[in-house]
Amino acid sequence: MGTSRRQFLTLASMGAVGAGLGLAGCSRGGDDGGGNGAGGGDAGGGGGDGTALTFTWWGNPVRNENTSALLSAYQEANPEVSIEEQPGEWASYWDRLATQTAGGTAPDVIQMDMAYISEYGARGALLDLAEHGIDVSKFVEGTADSGDLEGQTFGVNAGINTPTVMVRKDILDELGIEMPDDTTWTWDDWLALGTEISEASGGEVVGTSTFISNDAMFSGWLRQQGKELFVSGNQPGFAVEDVVTWLEFHQQFADAGAIPTASEITEDSSVAFDQGAFIVGNTAMNVYWSNQLQAVAEASGGDIAMLRFPSIDGDATTRKAWYKASMLWSVSATTENPEAAVELINWIVNSPDAGAIELAERGIPANTEVAESISADLSENQQRVLQFINDIVPELGDTPIAPPPGGGQFGTLLFRYATDMLFGNIDAAGAAQGFYDELVASLGG
Repeated sequence: MGTSRRQFLTLASMGAVGAGLGLAGCSRGGDDGGGNGAGGGDAGGGGGDGTALTFTWWGNPVRNENTSALLSAYQEANPEVSIEEQPGEWASYWDRLATQTAGGTAPDVIQMDMAYISEYGARGALLDLAEHGIDVSKFVEGTADSGDLEGQTFGVNAGINTPTVMVRKDILDELGIEMPDDTTWTWDDWLALGTEISEASGGEVVGTSTFISNDAMFSGWLRQQGKELFVSGNQPGFAVEDVVTWLEFHQQFADAGAIPTASEITEDSSVAFDQGAFIVGNTAMNVYWSNQLQAVAEASGGDIAMLRFPSIDGDATTRKAWYKASMLWSVSATTENPEAAVELINWIVNSPDAGAIELAERGIPANTEVAESISADLSENQQRVLQFINDIVPELGDTPIAPPPGGGQFGTLLFRYATDMLFGNIDAAGAAQGFYDELVASLGG
């Protein structure tokens, strides 16, 4: 069951709590990308003579610092527990986790993504948290079931977020270009703005980082046409013709110079978070999840505006937006300490002390009491995130279902075929068919 507009109003009422901090609301993961940062070794603070846990996550410098502080605080309060940190970055995180899982060395506590929860859960790699005392009793209704599959709980919501388009307002101001009205802008307006930026800068700044293989944007575009990324029965909710139209739309960006070259796109896909084209100012727009605003602003040092993704008809209330679990906390099915791992997760998601460390970096807390306890302490950017989450309530549609096993390959497959098209090696029809065939073959595998 998805979070309804009514159900989320519990959190919406918190928007006024921190109004005195000066909300700077706007007039983005494939992906929830992350950069590598400090970490490794024990988190510190724990004696470690009792229970030993390993804890893995992907992140950015802000998240890495928060997570280390979080684990240190837990160990200080629970000196019988020692926790080994295993931070990583999105580009390599899943390959490492797959290797660890296959080798029987999966970390005890795993930061999990909605794209892969079905795959890991269905293959018996994750613990049923409900059997070991996970507590979601104070979560906003509808937000506790993100990690539920066929009567088992394989993950618990780490925070609530939504897909956004972030804009380097400082760059647009320098170029004398007005910010778009995100309540009325369309997908074609995105193309027009990207082209205008590239032309006004003489190509020094490219209009937008590509979103050609971004599953959230493709999903948003499909939903506005009454379709979905995935439907029950482990099937795509779209046809090959939809992919052709999507790719042809992006070819227009390429032809107009509104996105980087295929070589630049490929290079940008593997760099650390703080080296991304948008962060360093080589592009002026990019897709991020709302919870990433703090990290994006700090890493870029720019004036970052956060916009709704566009609609087809220029009416934000038809966007079919949604709230997503920013990520989930899962436990390996092979852990030797299931109760201790679940107890740690319970503390992370339900403790005001943990909330005071995490704040909203992983999204607005699903536990309403924790969310309320931290609202006045949120940074200006996190206040903007909370305000944004509240503002889009009238624009929400149903929550998409979790990708089925194999569905986590969506972005990787589409990226390969889409960049092949941008390199000129295949046309949109051929790329769409190849992508679709491989995706269908991977589902339920």
